[in-house]
Amino acid sequence: MKNVADIDKNFKIENRVVKEDTVFYSIESAPFRIYGVYLDDGKYRRLPADVARSVSDGVFNLHTHTAGGRVRFKTDSSYIIISAKMGARGEMSHFALSGSAGFDLYVKNESGYGYVNSFIPPFSAKGGYDGIINLGGNELRDITINFPLYSEVSALYIGLSDKAVLEKADDYAIEKPIVYYGSSITQGGCASRPGTCYPSLISRRFDCNYINLGFSGNARGEREIEAYIKSLDMSVFVYDYDYNAPTTAHLAATHERMFRGIREAHPDIPIIMLSRPKYNLTESEAENRAVIENTYNNALSAGDKNVYFISGRELMAVAQNEGTVDNCHPTDLGFFSMARALGELMEKIIDKGDIRR
Repeated sequence: MKNVADIDKNFKIENRVVKEDTVFYSIESAPFRIYGVYLDDGKYRRLPADVARSVSDGVFNLHTHTAGGRVRFKTDSSYIIISAKMGARGEMSHFALSGSAGFDLYVKNESGYGYVNSFIPPFSAKGGYDGIINLGGNELRDITINFPLYSEVSALYIGLSDKAVLEKADDYAIEKPIVYYGSSITQGGCASRPGTCYPSLISRRFDCNYINLGFSGNARGEREIEAYIKSLDMSVFVYDYDYNAPTTAHLAATHERMFRGIREAHPDIPIIMLSRPKYNLTESEAENRAVIENTYNNALSAGDKNVYFISGRELMAVAQNEGTVDNCHPTDLGFFSMARALGELMEKIIDKGDIRR
């Protein structure tokens, strides 16, 4: 039986890219700007290895997944090539490789950021892959490339025409990051590509920097991760680890404690609590939501003016029961629905002037 790529050329993925006039640059060199991850001991990481190890084995194994990583730059090259060196690669039956292991590219325009195309890993690629996106023309473009959601990256090289201009990207309008903490959904499972998970959608809508601390199956509100988050300089904190709490009692023992710890360290920032993004809840799931609402109501009663709660039903209002691949992990429709609800709240917070830039 023939492979569909042999029948339809539009399904073909290039793994080796050769252009005679190409110059390759490490993204570790100026003027490239890296966000959401940093290179340490041969891998891009979302937080220090010693911190990740202190939280749990699961967080340690996941902290080198590059969810939320971005590289930004300006160029007038008519094409962009990537050469990615990669370690462990996320491969799941219900999660497209273009999301778990791919990169995607956006260009800033008059209305924000526009999706151009994806660097999609071939099934056969091991240890990394190369890819090219042809942009056409030679106008100067402000480019963002998003890193994979569920894979490791050890190096990334950008190939441009040898005659191309290369400049620093514009600052974000909100350069101080939003910090997201939560489950596999926060990490991005199961978005079709990195740019369609909800933190990325929010980033483009508001032109804001962010840090993704989603840890698939391993977000449990531990004191060690709380201490690390407290140390971060952030504009907003968004947290949702409802799905990963092993019991309602565990959620009750950790959720308000975490809120109080973050609030003590950051008395003025908006803190947004989310319950699991699910439209219809079982009885036990509703009990978890009640725990989160209790944290929120206690904060309001204590006079906190900058705390917010969005229920999972509100998060999935657009998608409802059609928004997941497995009654848990969102599709792109589910992430759009989440980003819409969170974005509406963010608009109000920005209008109030409560986000520090």
